[in-house]
Amino acid sequence: MSASEPLRGPLQRALLRVQPFARPARIVIDVVAWIVAVAIMTFVRFNLSFRGGSGSRLWSAVPMLLTIHLLAGYLVGLYRRRWRYGSFDEVAALAATAAITTSALFLLNRFVLYPRPVPQSAVLAGGAFGLLLMAASRYLWRLVAERLRRPSDRTAERLLVFGAGDGASQIITGLMRSPASPFVPVGLLDDDPAKQRLSISGVSVLGTRHDLQQAQAKTGATSILIAIPSASAKVVGEVADLANEVGLRVKVLPSLAELFDRRQVGAGDIRDLSEADLLGRHQVQTDVDEIAGYLTGKRVLVTGAGGSIGSELCQQIYRYGPAELVMLDRDESALHHVELSIFGKALLDGTNTVLVDIRDVEATRAAFAEHRPEVVFHAAALKHLPLLERHPEEAFKSNVIGTLNVLAAAKDHGVHVFVNISTDKAANPTSVLGRSKRIAERLTSFVGKQAGEGSFLSVRFGNVLGSRGSVLVSFQDQILKGGPLTITHPDVTRYFMTVPEAVQLVIQAGAIGQTGEVLVLDMGDPVRIHDVARRLIAQAQRPIRIQFTGLRPGEKLHEDLFGDGEVDVRPRHPLIAHAAVPPLDPEQLLRVDSDSMRWMVQNV
Repeated sequence: MSASEPLRGPLQRALLRVQPFARPARIVIDVVAWIVAVAIMTFVRFNLSFRGGSGSRLWSAVPMLLTIHLLAGYLVGLYRRRWRYGSFDEVAALAATAAITTSALFLLNRFVLYPRPVPQSAVLAGGAFGLLLMAASRYLWRLVAERLRRPSDRTAERLLVFGAGDGASQIITGLMRSPASPFVPVGLLDDDPAKQRLSISGVSVLGTRHDLQQAQAKTGATSILIAIPSASAKVVGEVADLANEVGLRVKVLPSLAELFDRRQVGAGDIRDLSEADLLGRHQVQTDVDEIAGYLTGKRVLVTGAGGSIGSELCQQIYRYGPAELVMLDRDESALHHVELSIFGKALLDGTNTVLVDIRDVEATRAAFAEHRPEVVFHAAALKHLPLLERHPEEAFKSNVIGTLNVLAAAKDHGVHVFVNISTDKAANPTSVLGRSKRIAERLTSFVGKQAGEGSFLSVRFGNVLGSRGSVLVSFQDQILKGGPLTITHPDVTRYFMTVPEAVQLVIQAGAIGQTGEVLVLDMGDPVRIHDVARRLIAQAQRPIRIQFTGLRPGEKLHEDLFGDGEVDVRPRHPLIAHAAVPPLDPEQLLRVDSDSMRWMVQNV
């Protein structure tokens, strides 16, 4: 507890009692500042004395000075509550009031009043000194008020802040001005040598991340806030590891994407470290003009609209004002959910929801004939690797034949843009899932070249955070049950991206991709799953065992984003690479009977 802590309560109560009289008190303070300034300048003018009755003449000028100053302050707005007292916004009004008062007094003193109540030099010097005293009184008022508004050590959690940039400045300033704040910043850490002597609102930099233990011992902090919205998974993970070693709880601010439309960061933005924070953050910059150009006013159809990717696609597409948004899926409950999330109601009685299985060629063609979409996002697919290893025929029917049905219908009905959602497992595929999605990429390339007009392309990315069946969902369930956390291999790595970020780049890809290409989304650095599991266990603050189960058939230790012969070239967007896809004639597939589906999916 600080030495001033016992005085906080009485001072805060006194401040509340004088609040109704604050404006008159501030006016009196300003007038007194003027009188003192002019008196001192007059005293200095006459060699440190009031000779020849200058003192009495000075007092006779006080009513005039008071009147001029009040009129000037009222006209400028200084005393009409246009600005918060002691704020930087008030400085210009304060200077204007002082300038008007000084000028008026100078002119009256020069041409009207005789004998002069105040020497002309004292008027000019007193004006400058009076402005200085009024500004000083405001600074002192603000300093005292901010000290009293600071959260108390007795009610707020002591917080270290990692990162001394703009995010830290905003959050520290906000926390220090709120008595009800749940956190009180007690120290800063930053790896930049240029910031080692920096102080923000009285909170000083105590060292780098490697000085965390000493900073915690010095301040008694119980939590650390990573105040870098653009922090990578590597930085977040390393700071989290250091914090866990000294028993600090880890807090974070939202990512840049989440803060895009926000002007200020406050205490309500501080949250616990999540799985997404440990797996990376991507700053997505979307060209809205390009997107609006091919989606706004167009008929757009999304297959697999009820899935994790499909539903987010529908929500983001809807914001760009399509003429019609057609949501197609074979799962009626999923369609109900996505319609409810977009429109706030889900009667399922409109034409925008279509219950169709893309394996059914006639039903698929009928849906395209009815809605005649101009833009298609094909997100319908089976995606669980171990299950498809056991049932390759199902992968062939949905991911290959289903895709071919959608492609054929799109070609026949003049679709302008066709985007096939693929996966990083299609690069140098070793699994049924990967091979079936690679076939879908090649079919998309073939049909696009046959169509001639428009663009038919694929988009490839890795694991999506929070999607159904993802590793993080499994970890969350296992932690709730007390473990163990199951991992296939201690060195297995994966690429990750959040659903909104992946979808945003998919939509952007549709604006810049060309027929016969696969666009590969930049997923950042691959993440070691064992590190994520270990950090999640540390966050859970209870002993949970990790169990290694071994790589499953068809599973890679490390995923590829590019296949053999594919080159990372990014001509249009810094997070999207373009690679050519060799076309595959569907006639080769149609000549294969059902007994050969397993061979086809495993070997094409």
